[in-house]
Amino acid sequence: MVFEGQDAAGKGGAIRRITGALDSRQYRVVPIGAPTEEEAAQPYLWRFWRHVPRNGWITVFDRSWYGRVLVERVEGFCAEADWMRAYAEINTFEDQLVRHGSVLAKFWLAISPEEQLRRFKEREKTRFKRFKITAEDWRNRKRAKDYERAVCDMVDRTSTQIAPWTLVEADNKYFARIKVLRILCERLEAGLK
Repeated sequence: MVFEGQDAAGKGGAIRRITGALDSRQYRVVPIGAPTEEEAAQPYLWRFWRHVPRNGWITVFDRSWYGRVLVERVEGFCAEADWMRAYAEINTFEDQLVRHGSVLAKFWLAISPEEQLRRFKEREKTRFKRFKITAEDWRNRKRAKDYERAVCDMVDRTSTQIAPWTLVEADNKYFARIKVLRILCERLEAGLK
């Protein structure tokens, strides 16, 4: 499973609802941040290949290889040639996963600017949630149009027949979580036939 989306869109909450129903011995959640020095010294997808689960197991990517065509593109952390090439690399990677027998579910959680602002302010007010809001979140919010352009390109170029994106309307967290669970069940059922 791949979870991507705007800051405060509910990726973590959706992941917790899924993993809460699973045997903890058969899955792992892989949070993706900036690459380590070791990871940066390898081919781009190497750090993700390392976490591909063996048959019968589950890996949940909290952010993913799409960072190349989103964050790295928008923030200028890689050259245009690198992020443009990444679309084909990502499609090939996902095609290999599915053809090898993996069930791949990709979710983009989207919220309105108004809902994001409300959630940001709520995080600032709530003592145990303050750690979830940083200056970087506010800075990213100012670049929303750049990220929106990158997301549209990403979905357009990487939502394939074999590995489609599910766009999740996440202004309502309960609706979003139910949609994620429903689509995930459908994908698993189709993959097990």
